Amino acid sequence: MTTFSVWAPAAGKVEAEVAGQRYPMGQEYAGTSAGWWTADVPDIAAGIDYGFRLDDGEPLPDPRSLRQPFGVKGLSRTYDHSAFRWTDSTWRGGALHGSVIYELHVGTFTPDGIFDAAVERLDHLRDLGVHTVELMPVAAFPGRHGWGYDGINLWAVHEPYGGPDGLKRFVDACHDRGLAVLLDVVYNHVGIGNRLGDFGPYFTEAHVTPWGPAVNLDQPGSDEVRAFLIGNALMWLRDYHLDGLRLDAVHALEDHRALHFLEELATEVHALAALLNRELILIAESDTNDPRLVTSREAGGYGLAAQWSDDFHHAVHAAITGERQGYYCDFGSLAALAKTYTRVFFHDGSWSAFRGRTHGRQVDVFRVPAHRFLGYLQNHDQVGNRATGDRIAASLSPELLKVGAGLVLTSPYTPMLFMGEEWGADTPWQYFTDHIEPWLATAVAQGRKAEFTGYGWNAADVPDPQDEATFLRSKLDWKQRHREPYLGLHAWYREMIALRRARPELTDPRLDRVHADFDEDARWLLVRRGRLRIAANLGAAAVRLPLGQRGIGVLAASSPGVAIQQDTVTMPPAAFAVVETKALSPG
Repeated sequence: MTTFSVWAPAAGKVEAEVAGQRYPMGQEYAGTSAGWWTADVPDIAAGIDYGFRLDDGEPLPDPRSLRQPFGVKGLSRTYDHSAFRWTDSTWRGGALHGSVIYELHVGTFTPDGIFDAAVERLDHLRDLGVHTVELMPVAAFPGRHGWGYDGINLWAVHEPYGGPDGLKRFVDACHDRGLAVLLDVVYNHVGIGNRLGDFGPYFTEAHVTPWGPAVNLDQPGSDEVRAFLIGNALMWLRDYHLDGLRLDAVHALEDHRALHFLEELATEVHALAALLNRELILIAESDTNDPRLVTSREAGGYGLAAQWSDDFHHAVHAAITGERQGYYCDFGSLAALAKTYTRVFFHDGSWSAFRGRTHGRQVDVFRVPAHRFLGYLQNHDQVGNRATGDRIAASLSPELLKVGAGLVLTSPYTPMLFMGEEWGADTPWQYFTDHIEPWLATAVAQGRKAEFTGYGWNAADVPDPQDEATFLRSKLDWKQRHREPYLGLHAWYREMIALRRARPELTDPRLDRVHADFDEDARWLLVRRGRLRIAANLGAAAVRLPLGQRGIGVLAASSPGVAIQQDTVTMPPAAFAVVETKALSPG
């Protein structure tokens, strides 16, 4: 006997349709479970297709469907999590501190665009020195290809990627190689075309988000909606053996209850980690520059493990590229780079010209460890949300790419790379969709062109997201890494990651021990981290920088022209170096 259940508080009648046969469902009324309907169905095995009919309507997929073999609008299919044979019984998770994260999109990481093909590239990541793989969303979304942030069946793995077993094989293979796996999940909205609203008050008009009505986290019925999302998070961690989740745009989670959704989620994840005896982490993407996200619950924060730091990205990007458009207008100075290198946020209660107001809150550098913030030169947003999806390598010299990589990989933050960055991939990574609703496909394509023509772009230069060629152009060209200049850049990334692992100064999370000097006119930055000096020359002329004490060796240099003379180092233009200095004598 198998019990089918669904929360549908607004329905007057619900039937489960299983293998083509209808079964009436009874409603439960007791306590907080009001609105739940159940039916016991005999002789059901894994792999049976089913759906729910609300008030004699068409069969709809289960909101908690574990498989959608016929797409997001098709029937659901039963799935037995216990049938998969894991080999990672000794795996205890991957700690965030000291790690290097690698973000990838399954559909464009390899030519085949599936989990099993990605497994074949895991040795490359291990040899690079990566500790953690971060997957962009894999919850079932419309069409075959897309970024995944318009997921509709949040509990099901996208079938074109390989479905639930494919994800499990990928995670198992990662753990076998000592790689942890994070998954990007989206709880601030659900993709257009979802039918959750037919079942219950999953959304509310009380709040508005960039994607329409907000997910209902604080209005009537929100207890069950929160349980739906938290249960989803726990499923990924428990049933797919994932090591953590990246939470998309948490600033768009509209929740005015005393116990914020993020704190409740963190509490439940910590409890699951204790039960499983495994490290589990939550990483937030947020636009608020609020350190309370990563402050412990005991200290009045939400208790998340880490958050992305866009300010650090913007400071590095603007400094090495010279770009000043859009949100880069607040960045570009060496002062901004030095501040984000030592104090996390540039906007920490200071004026933001881009926003036209003050923004952010200061990080207590004496108490909050630096590894709770992610630093990156590129990520899916900072590439794909550009008009043509051009990577930084498409317009920047290999010399400056090495400077950018050096700044990220020697920073006090947890570094994150975007797939292909490690060899300077210059293939674009564009915004691509495969919407199954013609009106939505047209609206998205027209809207994107209108957005960028407003910034001065020629409409003809903005790729059509619905054109399959846009998707195909975004696939990595793995052959690049075997020739110059890609080969040299790949060697540089390996060298810098190995150095980060070898020298404790580079993973020391104490921000109060990170100090930066700079010269705005000459365009150089010198960071002091213990006995190490991290030097970057972004200017057009060679400079001679004071080390503060005698230099005894160059541990890494992007240019052969880097040279130590007693207590100074000479840096050619567009160069980066890590220099070791002599320990000061006691007394």
